Amino acid sequence: MQNRPLAHLVAVFLGGVVGSALRLGLDLALPHTDQQFPVDTLLINTIGSFVLGWLTAAVFRRGASSIVTAAVGPGVLGSFTTFSAVILALVLLTVSGPDQIIVAVVYLIATLLLGLGAAFIGLRLGERRDRSPHAGEPTR
Repeated sequence: MQNRPLAHLVAVFLGGVVGSALRLGLDLALPHTDQQFPVDTLLINTIGSFVLGWLTAAVFRRGASSIVTAAVGPGVLGSFTTFSAVILALVLLTVSGPDQIIVAVVYLIATLLLGLGAAFIGLRLGERRDRSPHAGEPTR
């Protein structure tokens, strides 16, 4: 971490505050018990996968500043999407009883498929700008 400038650390910190607040907002909007399918976490991780895929292709690869990349990538999206939340939801479902094992498996498969699919679609949509007839022209 000594190689990273303080500005990058501050950018990640501030982005993390924004991402965490967004995540909490969706958690509150879509509450569930430990025995219910965690729609909120699935939605959050699918949205985050799509946005990160799109940003990678459309913005980050095109020379976005390293501060913006740090703030949005590991900052906002790193705190918005969390692997630990997926694992916690899976563990809580599995310890809720044998009848919840199937719900946990469906949730895991849905998380993987939707996350991978959303990231792929985001990358492809972000790359479309390169192929459009007006790519590289300044916007008005």
